[in-house]
Amino acid sequence: MAFLTQKNFLKISTLSLALFSLSAVSAINEPSQTQNDKVYQGIKNNLELHLYQLPPRVQGHYGIRLYRMTGDEKYANAALVDLYAVTESQAFYACSLEKPGFITSEAEKAISVLGKGPRAKARKKALEPFPEFLFYTDVLLRFSSRIDEFGLTGPCNDKLITALKKTDLKTGLTDKAMIKSWAAQLINYAYWAKQLGVGDYVNEYKQAFIEVYPNDKDSELNKKQYQNKLYGLTHFIFAASEYYQHDVSPKEFSWILDYFEDNIDRILEDATDDIIAEVGISFHLAGRSDNPVVAKTQAHIVNAFDESVQFIRSPMGNPDLALGEHRNVLAMMLLNWPQKLHKGPYFTELKATKKYLPKQVSVKLESSNK
Repeated sequence: MAFLTQKNFLKISTLSLALFSLSAVSAINEPSQTQNDKVYQGIKNNLELHLYQLPPRVQGHYGIRLYRMTGDEKYANAALVDLYAVTESQAFYACSLEKPGFITSEAEKAISVLGKGPRAKARKKALEPFPEFLFYTDVLLRFSSRIDEFGLTGPCNDKLITALKKTDLKTGLTDKAMIKSWAAQLINYAYWAKQLGVGDYVNEYKQAFIEVYPNDKDSELNKKQYQNKLYGLTHFIFAASEYYQHDVSPKEFSWILDYFEDNIDRILEDATDDIIAEVGISFHLAGRSDNPVVAKTQAHIVNAFDESVQFIRSPMGNPDLALGEHRNVLAMMLLNWPQKLHKGPYFTELKATKKYLPKQVSVKLESSNK
């Protein structure tokens, strides 16, 4: 009987050892929840400790996303900083549209600040046939769509809407050279135009994008062009969610999700940390957080985290908080996705902000029904 007991003990010990080894391998291959939490908290503490040091739009970027992730009013004032910044900008641009030469002059300024590197040169060349495109999209659409997301209307909004309706956005949005230079930005513009009711170009852009980046031609794309394609794909989903305000249909975006799943190995090899985080978030937004792609992207992001600076550095190793906030707040979202997303913030409905709105904004009548 003692012999049998010893045999059983040996079997149990062997089985335990095997299970322990299997667990150890799994822990190496996938981040534990503790690892995810540790990285999330590290980035969060770092950004929030230095939040007041960040530029207004960067503070706003962070506050808006944390509010939409948590619904916590403590982030509303950081988002309010963004409202003040975009309201002032819209007042400057929209209220001056009728001034002779204003649009041309400001369009030239918008192009001039793009920089001088290879990507900037390609973008400037792509813009040559559409010299005013960036003014109408990256200026007017950007500021007005953000104010609209808050359930508000900005200064000189009627002038802005009239100008956008008269503008040919389709030609620039569907141009091949433009897509190769601005894939993610263009899908943002298409959704913002639809949001504001100045034109629906989403399906036309989708068709043009697929023609520029067919999946069977991926092998011909260098790393930068592949990243541009991926960045565009994630932004189809992000823009459709109105930037993390609600879920999206997994069926509608199966063409993107399936692509990410089929190509995750190359994505992890060739994409930046920003894009890899966005790929994982795309599955979260589609209600597919249990997809293996999410765990793989989380593992990558955990590995990219630098404990010495409590941050994910840039591809060049820069730990600058202002420059890296986008990358790091994406990492936070990927690692700690909520059960529920929160719309807005609608400042007029929040005790923390309702008394402090800019004087130049007004409440949209339909905002309460959003």
